[in-house]
Amino acid sequence: MQRSILILSGHVSSGKSTLSSGLGNEFGFSVFKTGEYLIEKVRKAPLDRKSLQIAGEALDKSSKGKWVLEGLERYLLVKQEATRICVDSVRIKPQIDHIRKRFGVNVLHVHLRADLSKLKGRYSERGSHKIRELESFSKVLENRTEQKVDELSNCADLLIDTGRNTPNDVLARVAARLGLYGREVGRLVDVVVGGQYGSEGKGNIAAFIAKEYDFLVRVGGPNAGHKVYAEPKPITFHQLPSGSTRSAAKLIIGPGAVINPQTLKEEINEFGIEQDRLFIDPQATIIVDEHIKAEARLVKKIGSTGQGVGIAAANRIVLRSDPKKVLLAKDVKGLKPYIKSSLEIYERAFRDGKKILLEGTQGTALSLYHGHYPHVTSRDTTVAGCLAESGIAPTRVRKVIMVCRTYPIRVQSPKGNTSGWMSQEITLKDISERSGISLVELEATETTSTTKRKRRIAEFDWKLLRTAASLNGPTDIALTFVDYLDLRNKDARRFGQLTPDTIQFVEEVERVAAAKVSLISTRFSHRNIIDRRNWGENW
Repeated sequence: MQRSILILSGHVSSGKSTLSSGLGNEFGFSVFKTGEYLIEKVRKAPLDRKSLQIAGEALDKSSKGKWVLEGLERYLLVKQEATRICVDSVRIKPQIDHIRKRFGVNVLHVHLRADLSKLKGRYSERGSHKIRELESFSKVLENRTEQKVDELSNCADLLIDTGRNTPNDVLARVAARLGLYGREVGRLVDVVVGGQYGSEGKGNIAAFIAKEYDFLVRVGGPNAGHKVYAEPKPITFHQLPSGSTRSAAKLIIGPGAVINPQTLKEEINEFGIEQDRLFIDPQATIIVDEHIKAEARLVKKIGSTGQGVGIAAANRIVLRSDPKKVLLAKDVKGLKPYIKSSLEIYERAFRDGKKILLEGTQGTALSLYHGHYPHVTSRDTTVAGCLAESGIAPTRVRKVIMVCRTYPIRVQSPKGNTSGWMSQEITLKDISERSGISLVELEATETTSTTKRKRRIAEFDWKLLRTAASLNGPTDIALTFVDYLDLRNKDARRFGQLTPDTIQFVEEVERVAAAKVSLISTRFSHRNIIDRRNWGENW
């Protein structure tokens, strides 16, 4: 077993204990405290710093500094499984030399320093320790060994001035020097996005693959309902990731999400989400009643869901001069048990090789920037927008799964207005006649998850497919509602069991999108997806 040994040196109050604690908490280092080992060897009371300074010098003289190595080896007999060890701390060069000789190239020496005024100030603010401290830092410096500690900077691999760096800065620099952040960016994130106007079946696709991931991330807001098959009735997720009940993965609501606390609370209770499983970024935007009321006109004009998402997001921008009028997740008392920076979670997850599924909401053609304005939503619904809202870098992405229906839909138009443009609109009666599915069944299915309104439906839009593919760069396509092409597809369990016309349709989708159709949804059931993926363990 190969071990990495980190040696710390520096004056009293230079920040060594803070650094070693951070390494233990964030990176799993086992910390060998030379001071505690010295106390054990001295075995005398009362214990004070001056007595320990004298005892340490005596041990240095009698063992030529080897006593620290002896203590470290004894410590490692107890911590046999430890691979990352921090020695806090050394005071003379021979102590370092003995450790280097024993452990070779796997030793890194970090020296911490700070100006005398900074050290004096820190020492005066020290809390209670296991030993009785001297009355001032000047008294500490009366010891000859302490006077010469800064000379160890000459043999250190890394020198850090803690007077000019915060503890977090120091930790980041040391961790980077140790290669703890990884030398290459791991592609550990898969993203599910909609390729049309939403309601493509993203929820069921996300739930189907959810068990393969360690973290499930949701962005967007409660204006999108993702339906997942379940008995005795389907489950609809508005705020939580759609795989929440299909996987034991940790759940994250990203900083770009817009949250209705009541809706979220209801989902947490309904699905029995434990407190230590859900993390909500403190920067997420909160919807209040005024936002919902203000969107009433949008419901009548463009068919908005009227959930207050757009107004909440807009207020976050226009009210920056009066931030007290904007509520973020960190400001909501009921959400405090779940609040944690998603960036911190990602950082550790990527270090540990954890797999993440990011679930986008709505569809590419509803993007605020790329859709048919003004009949769009309040956010960018492309993969780039989802990544920005979640706080995940594009270079982390392994797969982009773009979900498309065989017949795209939009929500029913408001009276006297329209919910937006669609190419070649048809009727559910047309679908019924083509597929063989009863009109009653189609009408029951084609109702929106959030507002329970009827849907408009259209021919498959090949130009939209190409546009969405261009915007999202999918590696894979999930094609849903293939039973709408032919009722016989409902019984297909393998690709070859689909009707010839459906297979031809799939091949055409692959050519236009320049991506493989890897997942095919034949109907809404537990066995409704034909899995053609060949992803392997390419993580």
